[in-house]
Formats: sequence, C-alpha cells, structure tokens
Amino acid sequence: MDKPDKNMPDLKLKILISILALLFSVTVKSYSQLVAPGYDFAVIAYCHGAPDDLEAYPVDQLTHIIYSFLHLDGNRLVAGEHDSIAITKLMGLKVRNPQLKIILSLGGWGGCPTCPDVFSTEAGRNEFSNSVKLLLEKFNADGLDLDWEYPALASNPGFKYSDEDKPNFTLLIRSMRETLGAKYEISFAAGGFTEFFIKSVEWDKVMPLLNRVNIMTYDYINGYSTNTGHHTPLFPTPEQPESTDHAVQFLDSLGVPKNKMVIGAAFYARIFRDVDSINNGLYRDCRFEGFIGYRHFDDYFGKHPGFRFYWDDTAKAPYAYNPREQLFATFDNKQSIQLKTRYAVGKGLNGIMFWSLNGDMPENGLISVIHETLNQKPSPK
Repeated sequence: MDKPDKNMPDLKLKILISILALLFSVTVKSYSQLVAPGYDFAVIAYCHGAPDDLEAYPVDQLTHIIYSFLHLDGNRLVAGEHDSIAITKLMGLKVRNPQLKIILSLGGWGGCPTCPDVFSTEAGRNEFSNSVKLLLEKFNADGLDLDWEYPALASNPGFKYSDEDKPNFTLLIRSMRETLGAKYEISFAAGGFTEFFIKSVEWDKVMPLLNRVNIMTYDYINGYSTNTGHHTPLFPTPEQPESTDHAVQFLDSLGVPKNKMVIGAAFYARIFRDVDSINNGLYRDCRFEGFIGYRHFDDYFGKHPGFRFYWDDTAKAPYAYNPREQLFATFDNKQSIQLKTRYAVGKGLNGIMFWSLNGDMPENGLISVIHETLNQKPSPK
C-alpha cells in the first residue's frame, strides 16, 4: 500500500481555493456590465417621503425615484407605517410610467449611526441583506440605494467610524449582490469630495457589483461652512477646487466606469448671513442660515427684494447676494441644470440625479429642464 502523500491536503486546498477564486471572478464579471435596461440616460429623483401633490409631478420624465430614507432596527432594514404608505404611493406611479424604477434607500445625513457596527460582521451584513430582499419583495420595489455618510470618515458629530469601514463596505456590497442577484438594482450615494474618493471606498472591488454610483456633487458649501462659495458647481475655481467635473475626472482616474457614474444636482438653495459685500459676497466669511427648495425661490427672494443675481462663468454656477441684509445664496437654476445635463450626456455618464423631488415645482420646474435638454435636437451645422 502506498504511503499517503503529506503534501496532498495542501494540494487539495490550493485547488479548492483556485476553484473558488475562479467562481468569484466569474460572478464579478457577470455583474460588471450591470446597467438597468429600458433607458439610455438615467434621471433619478431622491424623494423625501411622498409629497401630497405627487401626482402633479412629471414622473413620466423620470427613470428612478429613490425613497428617502429607511433606517436600521438592529441589523435589519425596516419600513414603518409612514414609510409603507409613502412607498405604496410611489409604486402607484408605475401606472403612469411602467418603466419607472422605485428604489428604497438607507441612511442619509445622520440616518445610520449604527452602520459601522452592523456592517462590521458577516452576521450583520447577511441579516441586513436578507431584510432588504424581504422588503423589496413585499413592496415589489426595484432595488436599494445605500446612503452611509460616510464609511471611514468623520461626518455627523459623535458618530462612530474607523478605517475598517472601507473594506466592510465592500463586503456589504458583495453580501447584497449575492443575496439579491442580478434582478435588483444596487447603488450608493457617494460623497462628492476627494477625501471620500480616497478613504471610503474600494472602487475596483465595489463597482463591478453595482448598477451605478450617485455622486453627491452638491453641499460643497454646507451648514458647517464658514466661508461662502458654490455649493453645487459644475467646474472648479482657483478658490474652490472641489466640483462636479473634478469628481468625475478623479473617479475616472481610479478606473470607475463613466457609464456607471451619476452626477448630482441641487433643487434647493443654501442661504448664509453676515456676509460682507466684497466680491458680491462670494468666498467671504459667513454663518449658515438655512436652505430653500426651488419651488419656494420666488417666495423667498420676493420677501428679500435686495437680492442681486450673478453667474460665475468659471464654475458655471449661479449665486445671489443681498447687500442690504448681508445674505448670500448658492443654488442650481435652469441654466446650470441644462449645462449639467449636457455635461453628463457629453461625458457618457449614466445619468443625473437630484435632491429632491419635493423641492421642485410640479410644473415647469427643473425636471422639465432636464427632459427638454435631453430631447433637444443638435443644431444644424
């Protein structure tokens, strides 16, 4: 009888590892071209709840509505009574637009304090993924958008974070894709700034498993800012290097496919006070005042008649300054939305998204600008 080969267990283990690696690479490859069918360019609306006048919005001009936000109960994603009513209302819009995708979402700013702990264990990730599948089946929804703000970065004061969030985010996406298969869409909301791109995500491992990344190219100037600027610029300026174009170029340099990038637009203004008149208030000391939805622009600016409106041709961004009240406003308008839409199409991006549906005017608003821009015929040469 031949003596057993002491190296045989190691050989068998190596063969098994090779087979598993091959199977995983096939799985990743099978998802590498995930882009939902039925449209050439995604127009994605984040929706905070479901507005009472939802039926008045041009939902036939949208490809996706992302319901914002669900939260965690332990390791599980849950939908309360109010959420369930809102999601059911959104699902009813498919009667008007059968191609419309209704996506559920987790988190938002301050909305996921336990994310680092829940997603740090395999058990937590698996329980979460299974709960997502159950909710998608319950509502007949089309996928999930993760809005964990932010893995491996300090964000909401007092929230836990660590370097391990970054690989754990990858494991979370992998768990979700393995659980949900190719039937459901998976995306995530990415911070639009360089530190996030470097520290929060393993892009080469994550993007093959996703349909898209929704880049939050807004709030560059936000409630914590002490100097004014453009909160949603298309291009950088010498004073403000972060911008939509910078985000796209940086992610492209990391190998993120452009046809999986979605840029963000802001259907709201950020208002700052105590701003002096130098440079019409741009890049000056300030205190954050609040924000105003696009649908309320006329009311707000009408109540503050001292505002003068400006256009920064470098950033391709509008802003306004009120010298009488020392107020500064930064926002998107019809001109900047048109340029962002053209930019996304010209760069071959997956689409454009915005926060939020509730901020727009139901008729002749910014959604209509996106739609009209997408349907413009090229000018004859």
